[in-house]
Amino acid sequence: MSKKKLFLFLFVLGIIIPTNAQSNFSHEIGAIVGPVNFRSDFGQRNNGENNINNTGFGVGLVHYMNFSYTADCNCYKPETYFNDHFKVRTELSYTKTKLAHYGEWADKQNIFGDQLRAMKGETKVTNIGMQLEFFPFSIREFSYSTGGFAPFVSLGAQYSFYAPKVWSELGPLERPGVLPTKYIGSVSNQDGSTFAIVGSVGTRYKLTTLSDIVLDLRWQYFFSDWVDGMNPDKNIYKENKSNDWLVWLNVGYIYYLD
Repeated sequence: MSKKKLFLFLFVLGIIIPTNAQSNFSHEIGAIVGPVNFRSDFGQRNNGENNINNTGFGVGLVHYMNFSYTADCNCYKPETYFNDHFKVRTELSYTKTKLAHYGEWADKQNIFGDQLRAMKGETKVTNIGMQLEFFPFSIREFSYSTGGFAPFVSLGAQYSFYAPKVWSELGPLERPGVLPTKYIGSVSNQDGSTFAIVGSVGTRYKLTTLSDIVLDLRWQYFFSDWVDGMNPDKNIYKENKSNDWLVWLNVGYIYYLD
């Protein structure tokens, strides 16, 4: 199955399943936006300047299955632990981050430092997937009145389509002396796709009876190290042993379909 067909299949599946299960749960829809910190083969690990500067943005559309309430009859279902503490979130999101080298080695006033500082990158990632959200406090009680908070944690999986771009201000990447030795043969500007694990912690704030504000801190780990367009030999360069991952702090608006 091609990437486009798989993407369309998952997206349509996310719409069809909720639509045809009206009698089992109610629906919530919303949008999220916020800064994305991308951790990759660009820059020094655990360096504050690197972590701050390699930050982009993300936007997304979300859909929730609320099992505690049934919109068809405007009534709550018989209470169980699952329907009072869990929701399923389907999401389509997009992130874009510009990348550069920062840290001790990029600050060196030598050829290696010059090469690192001249390297630039960008990655665009489109994600689609699902998460199971757990609310330790009652979802039903949260929905009764405005002004309350509902903290949650979640875990899920996404399929990600990435489009990286790496270049150097010194000239074409294939030209001798442009790239540091560790990156020669380890750069690709080809689009790709991969699975990712997603986990988050956050809270909802009850704005009105039919709307919430959500604040969510997310960690997303890709099953590929090519998302940023670079993949140095992990057996030689231990500092680049991890796959690409990101942290996304987003805020969103959720509306309950009545």
